[in-house]
Amino acid sequence: MNILSWFKRPVEKRSAMSGFTAELMAARESYISGRRGIAELTATAQSCISLWEGAFALADVSGTDLLDRRTLALLARSLALRGEAVFLIRDRLIPCSDWDLSTRDGVPRAYRVSVSEAGGGTTQTALAGEVLHLRVGADPAAPWLGTAPLKRASLTAGLLNALESALAEVYENAPLGSQIVPYPEGPETDMNTLGRSFRGQRGRVLLRESVNVSAAGGPAPAVDWKPADVTPDIERSMSVESLAAARDAISGAFGVLPGLFNASTTGPLVREAQRHLAQWTLQPIAALLSEEASEKLGSTVDIDVMGPTQAFDAGGSARALATIVQAYAQAKDAGLAPSVVDAALAKLDWK
Repeated sequence: MNILSWFKRPVEKRSAMSGFTAELMAARESYISGRRGIAELTATAQSCISLWEGAFALADVSGTDLLDRRTLALLARSLALRGEAVFLIRDRLIPCSDWDLSTRDGVPRAYRVSVSEAGGGTTQTALAGEVLHLRVGADPAAPWLGTAPLKRASLTAGLLNALESALAEVYENAPLGSQIVPYPEGPETDMNTLGRSFRGQRGRVLLRESVNVSAAGGPAPAVDWKPADVTPDIERSMSVESLAAARDAISGAFGVLPGLFNASTTGPLVREAQRHLAQWTLQPIAALLSEEASEKLGSTVDIDVMGPTQAFDAGGSARALATIVQAYAQAKDAGLAPSVVDAALAKLDWK
């Protein structure tokens, strides 16, 4: 060892496990299942998240090649589950599983991001200009943080989780279809053992009730062998109605019209739900992404969700076009100049 060895940078060695275990350790549970990991796992939330993913994967992007369809789908899922998405800008956009940041005047200026790898995650430090950070549902108290739709509606999300968990336990443990049947006197039976055997015994005779007993000086009649049902009355608990209301509220939190998941939904309502989701929820997010990407990527980026998803009123557009053509024909018959008709249509905002 010489004196120059003191100035050499030490080599950091880490043990990396390859395979499925390392992948699980590197991935953040909150990045996969959301902030709380409760209502995000329900079919209602995942259906809405899939709509977000599909719409952004179909979006038309102009001005950059970095926002490919796979990246847009990852971004949409991260926004739906976490309320924000962070990508490291290199020769491509690298998704970040975790990050920390510092701000000045409420604006991020530097990031410490974690990138998941198959052999273990890596951590990098980058300036704000090197990071694409999109946030939705930001609060004025912390404008650098985004909030997920389920976090903004945590009470309803908790209700949905409680209802689905309760119903799952009922169908798993309750003696559905089980009965108590009267039976003549037999050997003594351990009632505790019978009580424990109720668990999961669906559609079986759980208890044989003795009818050969003496009461008021004489034996009880042994002719009434009508069974008693022990199936819980779920209808009286209003759980079905409460579950439907919670599902509708969660759909509304994601910007999806609840009627889209109704069993009696018709085609016009489906198109209206698609148009509502794209116009009032996804297109504004796409505008925020376009602004962020234009600032960080150095070129004007435009993202269109309405056109590729065909979330527009085709029937209304057809009727408007027919009205315009009819107006031109009537104006020609009346001898009016086309410029006059154009001016009139412009005032009516028909174009």
